[in-house]
Amino acid sequence: MSVVSGRVLVIDDEAIVRESIVAYLEDSGFDVIEAENGQEGVACFNSQLPDIVLCDLRMPSMDGLAVLKKINKTNPNTPFIVVSGAGVMADVVQALRLGASDYLIKPILDMEVLEHSILRNLKSMRLAEQNSAYRLQLENNNRELESRLEELRLDQQAGREVQKRMLPDNQAQMSGIEFHYHIIPSLYLSGDFVDYFPISGDKMVFYVADVSGHGASSAFITVLLKNLTNRLRRNLKRQSTDDLLTPHKVIQRVNKELVDAQLGKHVSLFWGMIDLPSSTLSYSVAGQFPMPILNNENGANYLEGRSQPAGLFAAAKYDTYEVTLGHTFELVAVSDGILEVMPQERLSDKEACLLDWVRNGQLTVENLESLLNIDTSNEIPDDITLLTLSRTE
Repeated sequence: MSVVSGRVLVIDDEAIVRESIVAYLEDSGFDVIEAENGQEGVACFNSQLPDIVLCDLRMPSMDGLAVLKKINKTNPNTPFIVVSGAGVMADVVQALRLGASDYLIKPILDMEVLEHSILRNLKSMRLAEQNSAYRLQLENNNRELESRLEELRLDQQAGREVQKRMLPDNQAQMSGIEFHYHIIPSLYLSGDFVDYFPISGDKMVFYVADVSGHGASSAFITVLLKNLTNRLRRNLKRQSTDDLLTPHKVIQRVNKELVDAQLGKHVSLFWGMIDLPSSTLSYSVAGQFPMPILNNENGANYLEGRSQPAGLFAAAKYDTYEVTLGHTFELVAVSDGILEVMPQERLSDKEACLLDWVRNGQLTVENLESLLNIDTSNEIPDDITLLTLSRTE
């Protein structure tokens, strides 16, 4: 006896056959509805919506095929078992073509065969309903995911526009010094950042920053860095503090703010200030690697300086260095992302190659992507930044 419940509609014009089927199914635990003809069967189906239909094919007025057509038109997923005499197999074939899920031959001598057919079809129906529900849920999840991805894309696009507006012009001239830069982000948003601006008639500041990681979280730190820079500029203008005139004090401020913010991010930073009358560069460094290369009458050489990235340790110490630029010079700064795409295996070979490129005038904004053989349509391991400062006259 089955313990599986289900509502079964039995349609048969032969009372004895119908009653014996109904009695057996009720004893087996099914909720049974009975109808003595096709019209009554369709009416019962529409009013009580059974889980499965068992219908005789040969009935007067409205036969089983007509019942099947009507029910299948509105509820095609409801299992429909046809019962037919052995001599009318053509009707069975037609019923199967119309959507019947199974058939039994009259007389039904073994009621367990009937029960097995009902259980099998109910199981198939419930599996189909579950699959349909899973599919619907998956479609809803996919639509939600697509919606969130679109929101993320729009957020990143807005973030990229904000980041672009924070950046200076990628080509500028200030007091005879040419500035050029190019940032190649590994993702839509970049953790690399550059800036340059005059702070008086005879001094200008520039910096290159490389935030740990990449993407939106790293790009957020560049916003904090820009905000701090603006505050230092306002302070200098108001004469409340002159930290902007001392590179290592600037980096100390950056370090303190990142440590206090506890954002889990640190930044490699090269901060420089050029004194135009003396053509000297005062600078401080926080974990910058490789160091900028100065190319002047003394040749192409890496600047000196080493310290910890800003944002790691509250007690980190930073120094200010000074170097003479010369009347004509080129200063080239890159982020460490460039090392990851250079073909040389050893770090010392990469550093030597960078020196050769600067010495020979090959490492330029215009030449950067072709020199590194970068296809910007493909993802790169890390953000790459190139900043050049030069004076030729």
